[in-house]
Amino acid sequence: MMKAADFGPTVNDYVTYRAGFPDQLYDRLAPYGIGQPDQAILDLGTGTGTIANALARRGCSVVGFDHSFPMLRAAHHLGQDAGQPAQYVTGKAEQFPYKTASFDCVIAGQCWHWFDGPVVARSCRHLLVPGGRLVIAHFDWLPLPGNVVEASEQMVLEVSPAWGGSNGHGIHAHALPDIQMAGFVDIETFSCDVPVEYSHEAWRGRVRASAGIGVMLSPERIEQFDSEHAAMLADRFPADPLSIPHRLFAIVCTSP
Repeated sequence: MMKAADFGPTVNDYVTYRAGFPDQLYDRLAPYGIGQPDQAILDLGTGTGTIANALARRGCSVVGFDHSFPMLRAAHHLGQDAGQPAQYVTGKAEQFPYKTASFDCVIAGQCWHWFDGPVVARSCRHLLVPGGRLVIAHFDWLPLPGNVVEASEQMVLEVSPAWGGSNGHGIHAHALPDIQMAGFVDIETFSCDVPVEYSHEAWRGRVRASAGIGVMLSPERIEQFDSEHAAMLADRFPADPLSIPHRLFAIVCTSP
């Protein structure tokens, strides 16, 4: 488990530039019975509510749960704008204020590594109805040899050497022991690659919204980094928009 990061200071960049999960996630979850109208769903680490609002628009009854009030406020406003608001609750994933068998599905998108995994997995099992589903999902950019992601990550590491988000491959098996020990069954995984277009401005904003920049640096240092990042993009990757490779990965399992 990593120490929980406060993404609240990055909320403007997060809302504007950080791509949510693609439609492929919901298409892939549908055969598991996830996303049906009136289904009770808990979205852990909801952030700006991209999963919660997407499922609310599909008619689900969704609670978005996060420890960051600025993120939840943004999620609420985005949900109101979409016309299908979810309910948003602040708190820690290790301390749920809900009764046993309160939800048909629990989804944790892009956040399991911030949790005490064994504790949260056991709690999720208690929160789910028998036969309920737990989904742990990720949507990561892919640093490939010579591509813009690799170059941007190298710049982030120069200013934030302790950042742990570099050199990823988009496959997240670290949660499997947590859910297995918690007693979940029928554990399955899936993945697919999805390119996402970013303008130079949007890619800079997306990198600012990463923990290595928006969470770890001062506002003055963020501004300096962003200027240097813009110059690097203009020099080495002048095409605009940029095609940024991403990998969607998910674990789906069942509460017995």
